[in-house]
Amino acid sequence: MARLFSEDFIRAIERLRLVARQAPPGGLHAEHRSHDLGCGMEFRDFRAYVPGDDVRRMDWNLYRRSGRLFLRLFEAPEDLPVHILLDVSDSMFFEAPPRADAARQMAAVIAAVALNQHDRVGIYPFGIDLVTPLAPASGKPALPRMLQYLEQLRPAGTTDLIHSTRRFATRRQRAGLAVIISDFFDPRGIDQVIDALRSLRHRLLLIRVVRPRDASPDLEGELRLLDCESDRSVDVSVTGDSLTRYRQAYQAFEEALSRFAARRRALHVTIDADRPVLEQLGSVFVGGVLMT
Repeated sequence: MARLFSEDFIRAIERLRLVARQAPPGGLHAEHRSHDLGCGMEFRDFRAYVPGDDVRRMDWNLYRRSGRLFLRLFEAPEDLPVHILLDVSDSMFFEAPPRADAARQMAAVIAAVALNQHDRVGIYPFGIDLVTPLAPASGKPALPRMLQYLEQLRPAGTTDLIHSTRRFATRRQRAGLAVIISDFFDPRGIDQVIDALRSLRHRLLLIRVVRPRDASPDLEGELRLLDCESDRSVDVSVTGDSLTRYRQAYQAFEEALSRFAARRRALHVTIDADRPVLEQLGSVFVGGVLMT
């Protein structure tokens, strides 16, 4: 466990917070605001009394002034279900250091922050399909088991982000925050990836694991390119024009994902796999807080 998750790494993320604008109803007591207005700590509004309401929530001062019966409504703090979909396809383990290291560390960051707030966290790795997940758990004591689980994950076959996302969408789970950690590369293209993401009924946090050379590879001449997952090869002649077309295609890929995130009001952040994850958390947790 020490290779990816040192004591220094764990201490560095202890003060981070994850804040949901509103938590879905039906959960446990925690630190987020629920859509349910009932018994809670923070006053929100009044509504007219109807027979059967709890008279203990009646505002008698308002009754004396108006002669009408009103209930005081409060926001109930509840937990936020956090579902972490983690790309562990073969390509994520290909380079040195592998993107899977940064991806697993980001999964650990999100999990640790949520567990510290008593949120319920589940981890769902995928490659060609969903891998056996780590069942949802809550509370700080669950963190060592999650870190061990993340450390021991191995390549899970060729990339099928589309199939894996749709499989996850069919699971019967309480709505919450779905965190997808991936490079978002899929052989069928970004349009079908976005269609699959639309099937998720959760609020979304998209964490894209990148390398600077993704956007602008340093290649030239007559080359044989080998697919790191399928072992298929293709002979190409890399010229200035072909590199320009590649950069345009990559920019279109980025813009399509960004547009989807904006329309869905999803958070969309990037992590550089060539840099230490801890150095990049300031741009994700602004002021120590990630607002979802």
